Amino acid sequence: MNRSMKKIFLRTCVYSCISIAILLLGLFLAVYHINKTLPTVEQLKDMHLEVPLRIFTADGKLMAEYGDKQRTPVALSQIPKTLADAVLAVEDARYYHHSGVDFIGLVRAAKAVVMSGHKVQGASTITMQVARNFFLSRKKTYFRKIREIILAMKIDHELSKDKVLELYLNKVYFGHRAYGVAAAAQVYYGKKLDQLTLPEMAMLAGLPQAPSRNNPLTLPKAAKYRRDHVLKRMWEVGFISKQRYLDAASAPLTSAYHHRGIEIHAPYLSEYVRLKLLKKFGDKIYSTGWTVTTTVNSKDQHAARVALESGLLDFSRRHGYGGAVENWGLWEQSLTSTWVKKLSAMPTHNLIVPAAVTNLGPKTAHFLLADGSKVAVNWGGLSWARMRIPYLEETYKASAFHFGAKPKKASDILNIGDVVWLQHKQAGWVLAQVPNVQGAIVSLDPKNGGILALSGGYDYNLSKFDRATQALRQPGSSFKPFIYSAALSKGFTLSTIINDAPIVLTGTGENKLWRPRNDTLKFYGPTRLRVGLEKSR
Repeated sequence: MNRSMKKIFLRTCVYSCISIAILLLGLFLAVYHINKTLPTVEQLKDMHLEVPLRIFTADGKLMAEYGDKQRTPVALSQIPKTLADAVLAVEDARYYHHSGVDFIGLVRAAKAVVMSGHKVQGASTITMQVARNFFLSRKKTYFRKIREIILAMKIDHELSKDKVLELYLNKVYFGHRAYGVAAAAQVYYGKKLDQLTLPEMAMLAGLPQAPSRNNPLTLPKAAKYRRDHVLKRMWEVGFISKQRYLDAASAPLTSAYHHRGIEIHAPYLSEYVRLKLLKKFGDKIYSTGWTVTTTVNSKDQHAARVALESGLLDFSRRHGYGGAVENWGLWEQSLTSTWVKKLSAMPTHNLIVPAAVTNLGPKTAHFLLADGSKVAVNWGGLSWARMRIPYLEETYKASAFHFGAKPKKASDILNIGDVVWLQHKQAGWVLAQVPNVQGAIVSLDPKNGGILALSGGYDYNLSKFDRATQALRQPGSSFKPFIYSAALSKGFTLSTIINDAPIVLTGTGENKLWRPRNDTLKFYGPTRLRVGLEKSR
């Protein structure tokens, strides 16, 4: 090699070394800068799982659950090893043998990208998924992937493998608002974790990759393919024997939607508790997993709610029938499926359900219900329905009425095709209607003031205004002692005669006239004061 060639070679080596040094320095500075933006050790050790607010009665009945995510955090010791193995087999088989990042998997994924020109397989470890799920966005960029890798190595250094796996199994999304394995076991199988079978565990393990695409409730064929893939991976990595794999792969799908239902219906009371908590503690109540136990007794609450609803229905029945909701025309047997579909779309209102008239007898009416069944209502359940006709005077239109003629046959009340409401009582079905009047009921413990039962209206879905806690009390007749005592102090006596006659007052503050009246809607003419006081006029 001549002198000039040596010179060029030397210069190339120097420039190469400088370039590598600059590249390494740049890489170091980039990693240092990214590391400064990542969570601290304290944040890593205090990772927060979002758990909904649950409100219970004093005797342990669930009244309400508030929060977007269904989650029941469990320790790793409470999770069956077979379920953890199923997740590891399909998500990160080398989990216990790498430092948070599987560089072999990264190289394999990079090679696949180069060969195909696009991403064909993932390389995220469970630790990387924990880093992304807790601290990073799901936006797919190379910068996010770099942050994810650095953060995963940091997590692996600060936390034990078992702790990271526990966080993952409690955090990951399984579809249908279920977060974490315990919630997923409840939603898909209605079971606790220790009650799951191997095929069920494999099904759950296959969901995190694509909860909607592999969902057994909506796409059972795709879900079974994914489940069988999980079982095969468990056999390939040595978690189960070949025979167990074959037996489990031949098992049928048994998943169905399960949800821990509300055990005691108390929407007004639950909302009252929620608003109190929100005012005092803020939005954190929805995600910190609080369990709130109230003073409410479930039996008292059920009895109070039914008493209020029944009382309002009875009051509505005594004050006349308001007519059908609508009419769908003449009934034919071929219309059954159409009418059932339309009835199913209508809401139920506590004790009453929608129904359509299919046939009328002299004193009997036949109805189709939303479940496709047919019921008959005899005259005892129909005869109360005298038509309610409002008075013509503008003042009384909203609240005053008189009754039409007493019905003599079913056709005086109903027409075929009428859509109405029915209530099931002990003696059978009766015609009903959604009450126009509202009410409230509260039961308190006289010893300590604790609420034993509360309901603020007929149906929370119809009106969320809580008349028990949000309504201002109407004075009713409580103002009359002040009026009568003022009259006595002005020289009136119990024998003073006052003319009970219609009057019209102005300046009520509502820019309209006021015509006070007795609750009987009658006026009684000249009346002694003591009679007015006695009759509360």
